[in-house]
Amino acid sequence: MLFALIGMGEVGRCYARPLKEAGYDLVLCDPRPSTASQQMADEWGIPIHQSIGEWVKEANWVISCVTGSHALAVVEQALAHIGSQTRICDMTTASPTTKRTALALCEKADVAYVDTAIMGAISLSLIKTPLLSAGKHADEFSTLLEKAGGKVTVIQDGKAGDAISLKILRSIFTKGMEALSVEMLMAAETQGVREKLFELLSDIDNTPLRTFINMLVRTHVIHAKRRAHEVHDAAEELASHGLPSAVLPGIEARFQKTIASLESTPVGEDDPSIDTAIQWLLTTSKVS
Repeated sequence: MLFALIGMGEVGRCYARPLKEAGYDLVLCDPRPSTASQQMADEWGIPIHQSIGEWVKEANWVISCVTGSHALAVVEQALAHIGSQTRICDMTTASPTTKRTALALCEKADVAYVDTAIMGAISLSLIKTPLLSAGKHADEFSTLLEKAGGKVTVIQDGKAGDAISLKILRSIFTKGMEALSVEMLMAAETQGVREKLFELLSDIDNTPLRTFINMLVRTHVIHAKRRAHEVHDAAEELASHGLPSAVLPGIEARFQKTIASLESTPVGEDDPSIDTAIQWLLTTSKVS
């Protein structure tokens, strides 16, 4: 089994060594290899190609580990040399649209294309970092990588673009939580109540995340007006401690958008289901 790793940055190096140690053959490519990449290649006596060429046609799998802006170019260059016996796994952060475009090119060339999203910090978990894969032959990629110690979840019946779409949606939550946590803990530390704050938040630990998120959205469409005042007050409180919020103004704008929609188009239910709440939000967002 021959893997062609395109891009020998942090991601490429992370997967190169475990794949090699699992007994797979490797060919490497990077137009400007770092010192760390060159040392790795020299250790194995493997050259690093500076561009994709005829050498790639012998690969069973082409693993694209470049930046998202170069993802489509890698697919196009690889397709100029490979045939249907080779599969492409795109591990870049390219957009769902770009990955679906890449899929269309691969389908035209009768080449399998697997969209794979990295769902954690490679620098922390290395080969154990969870991956999410979608597309024809994603199961095959999962089996091969797990032999090298990887962790791959396959989206059953998923298509290219699905994996990266879910990663982006996850990032909305995690990066939003990150920004809020930064502001919250800064303010708590300033007031000397950081530990007491965690005690106050401990009840959330007892609620499954899905239940908690659904509860927030269901009740948002009923209580947005009251909660908007709380958001405004929280922003003023942070400012009074010399910590003006960069996040809360956006949150207040989201609440005000819901309030305006409620005034023109009431939900019509005192206790809407999550499905009702989401559909109402989508419908009123399109109207506004």
